[in-house]
Amino acid sequence: MQPNLSQPYPIQAIDPSAGIMRRLIAMVYDLLVVLGLLFFVLAIVTGINGMEAVEGPAFQSLIFLVIFGFFAIFWTYGGQTAGMKAWRLRVETLDGRPITLQQSLVRFLAAILSAACLGLGYAWLFFDKDKVTWHEKISGTRTVVLPKPEK
Repeated sequence: MQPNLSQPYPIQAIDPSAGIMRRLIAMVYDLLVVLGLLFFVLAIVTGINGMEAVEGPAFQSLIFLVIFGFFAIFWTYGGQTAGMKAWRLRVETLDGRPITLQQSLVRFLAAILSAACLGLGYAWLFFDKDKVTWHEKISGTRTVVLPKPEK
């Protein structure tokens, strides 16, 4: 099932760019979910390996794929991870559509670079006129704030 790239999301954003604190708090939520997922995968792989430590490039590739897969699935189908949903954030293209798998990969890799440069890629939103980070600029995406749901 492919995301519908021909139409914008049904809920329009109230703020074209999310602030740094909201993003960081959502990242902490997602970190906890990803750690739980990695714990589960590690338990399975260790069990298969006879309860011995697992290492090497194949294992590192598996870890990369699990982490990327988590973000790619949520970003391309709905635009929100668990942390983003809790903080009413959504990833979308610059014209308000769901992002593609290719954009997810570019965004994911560039986000690692943004963080690896002492967080400068994230801090860039303070200096950018559109309030976007490096990984958003590189991938052609943005993180928006959604309105509060009606009761």
